Amino acid sequence: MALTIQSSPTVIPDMADSMKPLAELGFDALRNVEILLSDIDDTITTDGVLTAQAYGALERLHRAGIKIVPITGRPAGWCDHIARMWPVDGVVGENGAFSMVYDRARKVMRQHAFADAQTLRANRARLDALSQRILAAVPGTGLASDQPYRLADLAIDFCEDVPRLPDAAIDRIVALFKEAGAQAKVSSIHVNGWFGDYDKLAMTRVLLQHEFQRDIAADNHRIVFVGDSPNDEPMFGAFALSVGVANIRALAHRLQAKPHYVAEGHSGHGFVELAERLLQARAA
Repeated sequence: MALTIQSSPTVIPDMADSMKPLAELGFDALRNVEILLSDIDDTITTDGVLTAQAYGALERLHRAGIKIVPITGRPAGWCDHIARMWPVDGVVGENGAFSMVYDRARKVMRQHAFADAQTLRANRARLDALSQRILAAVPGTGLASDQPYRLADLAIDFCEDVPRLPDAAIDRIVALFKEAGAQAKVSSIHVNGWFGDYDKLAMTRVLLQHEFQRDIAADNHRIVFVGDSPNDEPMFGAFALSVGVANIRALAHRLQAKPHYVAEGHSGHGFVELAERLLQARAA
């Protein structure tokens, strides 16, 4: 069943202008955290690899009782695997098109989505036509290698499996999506486009409410978000405890709402840094 979209963000008003070192995020603020929301690419992973250190941090946080939910642009096929096999409590995929929560006791996957099957089929036809236009108009681009596993969006690769393209090419891809009436978000590796008025934050609201009985406004102090790129901007704007891994600085010019705090470490190293700080706060 398709969901009603509630896309109005909860914006923390004083967060847009400065990013403080993560070391300034005190244990008192972190001690009550119950939920960690995290981007995956170049946030948990490093150079496209899920390291033992980052995966170990996920396991330690999970054992400590912190609920973990990746909030990613990656496809439905990957998200099904992540929900089943990673030490996580759910996943939001394709920039908010759906969420998945695997009930291990009942062996049931619970899902929420913003589009029904008929809408998905119609949108897929439009996106397939648009992909040909973008690939022809922007030399050097390619379809993301994970495109066959996607339900609701189109991912155009600008650096994952192709030589990195300049900012002008990325901006052109975004413009072509928008000219076609699609949403477009830039990640650290892809430009993702889709038809529908939703984003990572909209589906995160649904998952938190239905699966954890948590409200973003009322429970903001219990939730941390960590990310690295412009498609995380709605999340940075919604959480007072928002963190960027260090590579966010290279993309800060594309952000209006920036994270409150920035780790010293890049990518997965920054994620591990945040995990250690959360665990230390619990033990203090």
